Amino acid sequence: MDKVPMTAEGYAALEAEIKYLKTVERPRIIKLISDARTHGDLSENAEYHAAKEQQGITEMRVADLEDKLSRADIIDVTKLKGDQIMFGATVTLVDEDTEEKVKYRIVGEVEADVKQGKISITSPIARALLGKRRKDVVEVSTPGGGKSYEILKVEYK
Repeated sequence: MDKVPMTAEGYAALEAEIKYLKTVERPRIIKLISDARTHGDLSENAEYHAAKEQQGITEMRVADLEDKLSRADIIDVTKLKGDQIMFGATVTLVDEDTEEKVKYRIVGEVEADVKQGKISITSPIARALLGKRRKDVVEVSTPGGGKSYEILKVEYK
């Protein structure tokens, strides 16, 4: 089984989600199923079938998250340093065409969220950045065409 790299905060977020699913969602869904059973014939009871489907989805999510946690390879980013880009680095880039600055943190797949500036280590841009240093220029193939970025800053925090 492959290890799943993640930061300590990513691990904590998965633990929190599992706790929420087990302590809030499960009881809510059990109540929905129980209430739906009181409405009579289960074969034609849409509320019952919807609640059972929700239960299945929730249980699959819990199993998936527990699997990822069991295979977690937690990387303590605060102990990393240097100017070479590795897992956990927060990288400030400038697009060489538009001069637009962007900031990304390279994280594991399960904690990636582009809206929060967290990109997966398996993403094209992260793969292009790995091993590079400040002031290097990287070429990234994107669905919209090639992009060229200069690395302005590499931080581990």
